Amino acid sequence: MTGGVLMDIKYGDFYRSFDPIPYYRERGWLIGNGKVGGKGKGISFAHEVLEKNGLLDDVHLPKYTFVITTSVFEEFMAQNGLWERLESLRDPSDAPLIHAICQESELPKSIDKDLEMILETITTPISVRSSSILEDDVNLSFAGKYATRFAANYGDKVSRRADLERNIKFVYASTYNAAAREYKRKHGIVWGGELMGVLIQPLVGKVHGSWYYPEIAGAAFSQVFRRPSPKVKKEDGVARICFGLGTKTVDRSFARTFYLTNQNLRPEGNRPSEIVAHSQEHFDYVDIENNCFSSGFLGKAIKKITQEHALSQSYIQWYDGGMFHWLLADTCNMHAPRSIFTFAEFPQRCPNFFSRLKKILKLFEEELKLPVDIEFAYETETDEFTLVQLRPLSVYDDKGRIDIPDVAPEKTVLKGDRMVANGRLENIKHLVYVDPQLYGKTADFTDVARAVGSINDELDGERYILVGPGRWGSSNPRLGVPVRYNEISNAGCLVELGIPSMGITPELSYGTHFFLDLDGDNILYLPVFEGTGGNIFNRDWFEHTQQKTTEHQAVRHYQGLFDVLLDGEKEIGIVIDKTPEGVICNG
Repeated sequence: MTGGVLMDIKYGDFYRSFDPIPYYRERGWLIGNGKVGGKGKGISFAHEVLEKNGLLDDVHLPKYTFVITTSVFEEFMAQNGLWERLESLRDPSDAPLIHAICQESELPKSIDKDLEMILETITTPISVRSSSILEDDVNLSFAGKYATRFAANYGDKVSRRADLERNIKFVYASTYNAAAREYKRKHGIVWGGELMGVLIQPLVGKVHGSWYYPEIAGAAFSQVFRRPSPKVKKEDGVARICFGLGTKTVDRSFARTFYLTNQNLRPEGNRPSEIVAHSQEHFDYVDIENNCFSSGFLGKAIKKITQEHALSQSYIQWYDGGMFHWLLADTCNMHAPRSIFTFAEFPQRCPNFFSRLKKILKLFEEELKLPVDIEFAYETETDEFTLVQLRPLSVYDDKGRIDIPDVAPEKTVLKGDRMVANGRLENIKHLVYVDPQLYGKTADFTDVARAVGSINDELDGERYILVGPGRWGSSNPRLGVPVRYNEISNAGCLVELGIPSMGITPELSYGTHFFLDLDGDNILYLPVFEGTGGNIFNRDWFEHTQQKTTEHQAVRHYQGLFDVLLDGEKEIGIVIDKTPEGVICNG
C-alpha cells in the first residue's frame, strides 16, 4: 500500500464488509430489496465517516439520494425478456439498438409510487447515476463505463415522469455498452448477468436565470500515481476542477489541475501561451427552459458570469498580446481580449477549499484503508462544499526505478520529459501510429478511430505501442482521436504527440476517466512535445520505416522489436527501436 496508509487487515476487506443499506432504509430512500451498487455504497460510507468526525456541517452531501436497487433491474430485465436478448448484442454498433430496446420496455409497476414520491420530493434539476455492483470493486475503477444523465426536471408532472423513466432506462442500457463489456473481458470478469442500481439525486448547483449549474465542480484523488515533477508528493493528492458541471474534469476536456503539494505548479508550463492552450473556455450546464444538457462559451457568457459570481475574478482572466490581464482590467486598450478560466487567484481567494480538500482526502483514505477518488461541487461566495461521490481509487503498479541506457539517435523513436511514471515494456512487436499530418485533413475522425480499433482487435492478447496526435479518447476530435476504451484496450503504452505548429497538444489530465483506466490497466503513458528540449519525435523514422497497410491512410502499423522505458525519478521516457538490422517485419 502506497502513501503511508497503515494496513491491519487485507487490502480492501474493510470497505468490502461495509453495509450501506441502513443509511438509505432509515431515510426512506431505498427502492427494491437488492444491492445499492458502488456509487450508492460510497455515499453511505462518506456519510458515516463525516458524521463520526463531526464534519457534516463543513462537507455537505446531496440533500436526497434515492437508490433504485439491483432487484428492480432484475425485475425490469425479466418482465421484458431482456436477459438473452441484450446479451446477444455484442458488437459496438449494436449500442443504438440496445438503447432502443430498453426505451421501448416498461419499468416495473412495483416502483410507480416510488417514482411519484421522488418527483414530489425533488423539484430542482436531477442527476440519474449508474451504481453497478461492479463499481463496488476496490481494484478496478469502472469509471466512466456506465451512464450518468442530467435532467431539468421541469414542466408538468407527466413530462417530468417520462423524462425520469427515460433516464433510468438509459442507465440500464449502459450496462451493456461496448466499453463496459471490453473492460470486463480484459480483466477476466465472467459475464453472468451483471446487476445495475441507479442513484437519483437533486443536481448540486444553483439557478442562474434559465441555467442551472454548480459554480465549481471537480474530482480529487488522495494519491498521485503519475506526477509532472518529483517535487510533487504522491501522498499529497491532486484535484482537477472546472467551472460549471463537472463533466469537463472527467473527460479529456480542459480543466485546471491542482497538485496539493504545490498549488502553483502547472504541469502544462507557466508561459501564458502554454496556459491558454490547456485552459477551459467552454462549460456545461442544464438549460431549464429547454429541458436539456447544454454547453456554453465563456466569451459569450462573460457578462452574465461576472454578474452572477462575485469571485469570478479568482478564476477568469483576459488574455491579450501574449499576456494575461486581470478580469477587472480595462479592455478598451486591448487588441483582441480573450476570456479564459485560468483559476490563477483561486488558491489565494479560496484557501478553505484546499485545506478542506486535503483534510477529507486524508480522512477518507484512513477510514477506507485505501486510496480514494471523490467528486464534488463548490460555491465560492458561501464556501459551500458538497461531496457527490466517493470510491476507492485504482492503484497504479509502480515498477520501481528504471535505468535508461544511451541510445543511438536513429534508434530513438520518441522521447519525453513530463508525466513520466516508472515503467517498462520490452520486446513489443507492434507500434501503431496516427500521422498528425493526415489526421484532420478531412473530417473523418471516427473513421480513424475505427481503424485503430480494428488493429486493436487484431492484436488481442498482445500489447502494443499506440502513438498519435493530441489526446487519445478526446470527446472533441479536433483535440485528439476519439477512440473508445474498447478500441485501445490492448495497448501497453499510449504516446500523445504535441505539435505546437498545428495547435495539437496533449492534456496532462491526471484524474480523468482516461487516466484512471491507465492506472487500473497498468498502461504506460508518455506525452512528447515536438520542438521542446528533452523531447524527440523522430519523424524520419516514421517516414522511412516499413509499415503495413491499414484501413485508413492516416493510420500506420509498424512491426519490429520495441522497448518503452520510463524513469519517473529523472522524468525521462523513451521508445526504442531495437529491431535487428536487416530484419524486415512485414507480417
